[in-house]
Amino acid sequence: MAAETTYAPPVDDYAFLYRDAFGVDLVARATGGELTADDAVEILTGAGEFAASVLAPLQTAGDRVGAQLVDGDVHLPDGFAEAYRAFVDAGWVTAEAPVSAGGDGLPGVVRAGLGEIWNASNAAFALCWLLTAGQIHALDAAASDALRETYLSKLVSGEWTGTMNLTEPQAGTDLGAIRTMATPRDDGTWSISGQKIFITWGDHDVAENIVHLVLARTPDAPAGAKGLSLFVAPRRLVNDDGTLGARNAITTVAIEHKLGIHGSPTCVLAYEDATGYLVGEVGGGLAGMFVMMNSARTGMGFQATGIADRAYQQAATYASERLQGAVIDRAAGTPIAEHPDVRRLLLSMQSKIFAMRALGVHTGDLFDRDQTELAEFFVPILKGWTTEDAVTVTSEAIQVHGGMGFIEETGAAQHYRDARIMPIYEGTTAIQANDLVGRKVIRNGGKTATDLFTQIEATIAELAASPDAVAGRTAERLERAVAAARRATESLLAFAESPRDAFAAGVPYLMLLGTLAGGWMHALAVAAVLRHGAASDDGAVSSNDAVSDEDAARLTSADFYGAHHLPRVHMLAETVAAGEIA
Repeated sequence: MAAETTYAPPVDDYAFLYRDAFGVDLVARATGGELTADDAVEILTGAGEFAASVLAPLQTAGDRVGAQLVDGDVHLPDGFAEAYRAFVDAGWVTAEAPVSAGGDGLPGVVRAGLGEIWNASNAAFALCWLLTAGQIHALDAAASDALRETYLSKLVSGEWTGTMNLTEPQAGTDLGAIRTMATPRDDGTWSISGQKIFITWGDHDVAENIVHLVLARTPDAPAGAKGLSLFVAPRRLVNDDGTLGARNAITTVAIEHKLGIHGSPTCVLAYEDATGYLVGEVGGGLAGMFVMMNSARTGMGFQATGIADRAYQQAATYASERLQGAVIDRAAGTPIAEHPDVRRLLLSMQSKIFAMRALGVHTGDLFDRDQTELAEFFVPILKGWTTEDAVTVTSEAIQVHGGMGFIEETGAAQHYRDARIMPIYEGTTAIQANDLVGRKVIRNGGKTATDLFTQIEATIAELAASPDAVAGRTAERLERAVAAARRATESLLAFAESPRDAFAAGVPYLMLLGTLAGGWMHALAVAAVLRHGAASDDGAVSSNDAVSDEDAARLTSADFYGAHHLPRVHMLAETVAAGEIA
């Protein structure tokens, strides 16, 4: 029976992305030269070693033992608390926190790599840090000096962890239906009462305190989302001297029994006259929480890439070792990795993962350069497209294993089960599509989308000028895909007065743009290989004798993506044009 493979962090891919793929040292540009791509590679190497040796070995226990609620307290499997302390002591929490919050402020392009590594090694564990990171951004944007000193500093140091408390039994996507009530007290604090569900890492034993960020309604507040305010409510109250005091009136009623991410405690929390502290202004809760949600949604893209890559690595290792039947046109004893369809599955997985990885870095780079409009445009695409395709990749990984993939002991099924939540939490794919279509396409007449297409066309022109065969095919395929995307955008804009048609086409349009962006990322990789100057005498850069093994693999991956995945753009454009089928 196959055993789960050792995790190998994709540091070489990130080195290529930081140094070559975008034609500039992304890290040096983001930091004004304080750090370079070489420094970032060293950081990811250290993170990868930590993840592979400390976090990855806990993944199976996290899945099979899971979080346990005992006498009102949640306990994680053996090793989780020690791993979290090691994570904090190594400085990884502080390293990723922004300078304005007291952290080291690693740039977005580096955080993309770290996010993938943490999630690939142990997605359930990584969710703890993901939620804390989001709260750091939210408090950094809106908290008072007192809250920053008491709570933000402890989150940045990693001593305490953070959560996001939005959902209630009657209020999922519709946050305007939230009923949790916050009533002011004479001492300036607030009394919070209500129930929150689906609270990720809402209770645990890996840190000494948990800081809940809670959306609640205030007395006489208007109905709907405009009546919501944001509050900090710690699991344990904090004394004036900074020491921890009594337990706040927050009870862990239950933890959910889930399909996957069993090592991440998903809690039902009851607030019964709990003490809270207002963040920002009364009525400004949704705006404050969206800071945290945007951070989390970007992080979901990194999580999708990580889980997908872990599944791929295990499938590739299994296929390289498994002997079964004669392999067409190969010697006896050739493993199943050389069966044409298994090779197709592996290339399908790998080419998608590279596209996801590169888009995560590109989105981080846009934020690093304050290219806010295009960066925000990519957030729902990164969250929606990568998480949907990660489910497909993890399913393909099971397929590579054959019947063994359906057996839990191999570990292949865990990746699929863990991935299945990703298109749902932090806003479903439909919610991402609504954001993309309503706020970022129709609202500005498709300007940002058009600007994106123009940028892609510049890459097409560069490739079209090359004599290389792969470059030529990539340019032709991408040119047709951009034309289809332009048609789809025109169809969407034509639905401006027909909102049901527009939003019925939203998810297909999001997946279209994600698939197109993935093709663009591969095109940039091909262009970077060309710039390496490794062309053979006849100009055939993709000649096996002309490029390194790594670059040859990149060309093969790009060629496969263009032939097998990019054609989805045309089909999805037809779907967008159809609108809602009555």
